[in-house]
Amino acid sequence: MKQRHSASWMEQLDDRILEHLDEEPWSSVSVMASRSCFRASKARIRERCQMLARAGLIAPVHHDMYEITTWGIRYLEGEIDADHQPRPVA
Repeated sequence: MKQRHSASWMEQLDDRILEHLDEEPWSSVSVMASRSCFRASKARIRERCQMLARAGLIAPVHHDMYEITTWGIRYLEGEIDADHQPRPVA
């Protein structure tokens, strides 16, 4: 597996969210917040999911539910440098 190249705006929590969504077809913010591996509040996970969605790495499926996109999978596989992708804006 190639090394991942995260963007300067990304956090460790973002990788955990992407890894979780790579293993599950979709997931909700509540489910992720209930998992001990996240060690983050529901509000923080929601905030990071919104940022990852604006970056195109995940996509909303329904209110507070997300799935990983092709770009998210390519990032996890080390095929893209997230710093070279458009920076998400609020």
